[in-house]
Amino acid sequence: MKAHDGMYIGGAWRPAEGRDTIAVVNPADEQVIAQVPAGTAADVDAAVRAARAAFPGWAATPPAGRAARLAALRDVLAARAEEIAATITAELGSPLRLSQTVHAGVPVLVAGSYAELAATYAFEEKLGNSTVLHEPVGVVGAITPWNYPLHQIVAKVAPALAAGCTVVLKPAEDTPLTAQIFAEATEEAGIPAGVFNLVTGLGPVAGQALAEHPGVDLVSFTGSTAVGRSIGATASGAVKRVALELGGKSANVILPGADLAKAVNVGVANVMSNSGQTCSAWTRMLVDAERYEEAVALAAAAVAKYVPGERIGPVVNAKQQARVRGYIEKGIAEGARLVAGGPDSVQETGFYVRPTVFADVTGDMTIAQEEIFGPVLSILRYEDEEDALRIANGTVYGLAGAVWAADDERAVAFARRMETGQVDINGGRFNPLAPFGGYKQSGVGRELGPHGLAEYLQTKSLQF
Repeated sequence: MKAHDGMYIGGAWRPAEGRDTIAVVNPADEQVIAQVPAGTAADVDAAVRAARAAFPGWAATPPAGRAARLAALRDVLAARAEEIAATITAELGSPLRLSQTVHAGVPVLVAGSYAELAATYAFEEKLGNSTVLHEPVGVVGAITPWNYPLHQIVAKVAPALAAGCTVVLKPAEDTPLTAQIFAEATEEAGIPAGVFNLVTGLGPVAGQALAEHPGVDLVSFTGSTAVGRSIGATASGAVKRVALELGGKSANVILPGADLAKAVNVGVANVMSNSGQTCSAWTRMLVDAERYEEAVALAAAAVAKYVPGERIGPVVNAKQQARVRGYIEKGIAEGARLVAGGPDSVQETGFYVRPTVFADVTGDMTIAQEEIFGPVLSILRYEDEEDALRIANGTVYGLAGAVWAADDERAVAFARRMETGQVDINGGRFNPLAPFGGYKQSGVGRELGPHGLAEYLQTKSLQF
């Protein structure tokens, strides 16, 4: 697509207030593919004012009307799926097949789920002698990351619109082209002017201005825990609501008796998908001592199939490439056994990182504690189930995880004791209605399904 040279505010593309631009770089070949405007505080202010002006009318729109617009948005996204997939491959570097099935496909499911929820959600309920109203919170400032550029937009914007809120979106500077397509899609879907607004720009400038703006009632942010803390502090000063989906260091626990080959292969695929740039990735594989070396061998064989430039793409930029390589070097320095991959270059051009597997990782190592956000798997040994639970819960994060056992009952019993927001049991399938979000420093609030919709509502009670 041809990049827009302005911001989408109040239902129209308008020139940016400043002259600075951001280069969009293809991570696979390091070529600049577009330039987009770097938004300023003035751009953010204009967008928030447009959202505020549109809020009363959109909030008063009957749920069936909001549902119809979301259904139309779903249909537009589905019709433009090939264009969206090609754009994400160009600006994120993901293999085209992944872009088609996950990056372009999943947001269609999520948008459709909110079209249905908008029509069926109980926005009013009786409680004794009270009528309880669930009303839109107001103007939402949505700040989204680059790793799943369309999914993260839809996971915030769709429930906000279903609730009756209006939105100002500040997408990641690495992947703004997908956000521009989404803005076009909202217009094609007949969403009224000002209900959705887009400001491209840098986090410390446009993102900070959006988080601080007094006209924003709720900030929904997905990204690093460090930035999430800053946004939370900013919002608390204004007594402003936040929804924060932050980092993860999820455990893939393989209990004795589980199908080891399946658990290892699925676990490796989970970590390597999207070049390891997934906050919920199961980056720590926990295996009992008796079958540990067998699991290591299976993981090494599985990761060999992920050929950079073919089955696995680059990471998003040079900074991320250096960061991930630094963690690999740290793992080696701290005594982990390098089973596959390593920190050396894959090829001269492109921000590629070798798919890497470490064995003999202990829970206190840096690579077992910190989020790497790259194609790096750590395999840890445990002695018994209590030891496995201690290791699984032994980080500051609690976003996701997996448990494998010979039967679901045993896996569920273990999963109930895990300090994490979502657990897959014996390879459980993705559910777009299931709440997604973290315990501990993995965030505040939930996305997806009815729990995601509730984040954008506030409660009023009428007594009779």
